[in-house]
Amino acid sequence: MDRHVRDLTIIAVISVLVLALLLIWYSNKPAEKSTVTAPEDKQETVSADARSYHDYLRDPDFFDEAPPGKKPQVAVSSDGAARLYLTAGSVMKDIRVSITDSAGKPVSGYPFYVTVDEVNEYKDLDRDGLIYIPDMGAGDHFVQLKEYEGFTVPEEPMRVAVKDRLEYNVIEDIVFYIHDESEINVAVEDTAVQEAGSDADETENTGRWAGTDAAFGIDVSKYQKDIDWKRAAADGVEFAIIRCGYRGSGSGTLVEDPYFKKNLEGARAAGVGVGLYFFTQAVNEVEAVEEASMAVSLLEGSSIEYPIFIDVEGAGGNGRADGLDKATRTKVVRAFCETVKAAGYHGGVYSGRYWFKNNMDDDALQDYVHWLAEYRSSPLYKGKFSLWQYTSSGHIDGIEGRVDLDMVWQNGGEGE
Repeated sequence: MDRHVRDLTIIAVISVLVLALLLIWYSNKPAEKSTVTAPEDKQETVSADARSYHDYLRDPDFFDEAPPGKKPQVAVSSDGAARLYLTAGSVMKDIRVSITDSAGKPVSGYPFYVTVDEVNEYKDLDRDGLIYIPDMGAGDHFVQLKEYEGFTVPEEPMRVAVKDRLEYNVIEDIVFYIHDESEINVAVEDTAVQEAGSDADETENTGRWAGTDAAFGIDVSKYQKDIDWKRAAADGVEFAIIRCGYRGSGSGTLVEDPYFKKNLEGARAAGVGVGLYFFTQAVNEVEAVEEASMAVSLLEGSSIEYPIFIDVEGAGGNGRADGLDKATRTKVVRAFCETVKAAGYHGGVYSGRYWFKNNMDDDALQDYVHWLAEYRSSPLYKGKFSLWQYTSSGHIDGIEGRVDLDMVWQNGGEGE
């Protein structure tokens, strides 16, 4: 072999070795990671832009901004479609459907449809991820979420046992149905009229009572605005009954009092005992269970020293519950108090003397704590009561303007 041929042979061998090494390196190169996201035009449903008050209630950090370039995690299917989940339950002869994301939050902004028993179809008209189906027959029903472009829906229908009798249990998903005042017409919805003023006379005491061992307290709502609870406690306030919310007089919407959380935290921090009240406009027992469920859910499992009261008053004559007959209103009060009781709290009813006597069967409600509103030196109400709201014209250090004043006895009071 001459020198030229030998050199060519060496070059060929080296080339083959280099090629082999390159092939080995390439075959062991780490694979690029692939990412799957929901379709860009559907991101509003599962991104941080789809913010709602109900999401905030479930997650206090919901409104915190995500780091730049990072989107909230969502469950997606293999084809990149956002995955939807279906939950459903029944209170009495109804089905309550929630269409949620992987975090259990209602998916808003889309007119989803569900079918019941493959026959009847129901649409999410207000696009809030919630569908309420009334007038259902008792027994098992099957709810199926219909396909929607850009989403993956459950393949199998969900079985729901519709109840024909009311059970006084807290509705677990009631948080999804709670609104704040930015979502309603407050002037139309928050229209409670204090009836106790008709029971006022010249003997009404607008200050403190001397010579009594009764605890002294107040009841408050958004109308007292910002309260300096430390000053109020120093001025002798021992307890406070705080409005947690109300049902709209016109629409029936459940609304949280905008000052509820602030008042609850402030009173507790100042060492003031706490109870709650909810202004009802329930027209049946199911709605009463909803109202009680809302009050209980807002406490988030924390304890309180005083009962949770259903506030039974008129709404100016035009309220959706103003015209209830005595029997129905009595059932509403009982359903509210029994639901509160089932959740481990004491239930009570607040009203004026006239309403206790004429608009409810008071004898049927003696198992529940009575909070009487009557502005006289000595109430004319004939029954037993534990709390007495004796004026709406009180003044307390730390509160601007007037405030209701209350007394509570260990063993209750009794009218003449």
